[in-house]
Amino acid sequence: MLVSQKDRYALRAVFELAKRNGRGPVKVAEIATAQSIPPRFLEVILNELKQTGFVESRRGKRGGYLLTADPDELTIGDVMSFLEGPVEVAPANGSGGDGVLASVWDEVQKAISGIYQTTTFADLVEQERLKMGMRAPTYAI
Repeated sequence: MLVSQKDRYALRAVFELAKRNGRGPVKVAEIATAQSIPPRFLEVILNELKQTGFVESRRGKRGGYLLTADPDELTIGDVMSFLEGPVEVAPANGSGGDGVLASVWDEVQKAISGIYQTTTFADLVEQERLKMGMRAPTYAI
């Protein structure tokens, strides 16, 4: 199972909104700059995410995009399921002729699904915070 560039951009956009959750709407240009996403492509992705109810948009000078779900409850799996449907690493039993390997593919699929369904965007925000904290420069006078 390959994660497309569009999927990566969508996850990064939701991640950026999760980082800024509670601070008001975030403009497309801010998300695009912070996550290195082409703005025109980002607009398409955000409109798709808006249709599913993951994000909402506000118009006007102080407008932009907001997460509609709590980052503590929104998982990577929620977004990936919308983008790609159920996780599938190999064809269903019987169609691939994998025989004994079918159980391996099932285990791989369960592992990937488990990670997707248990990793929230709040977890990712916390991971970045900790990572940045470890890299924080120290100043001594």
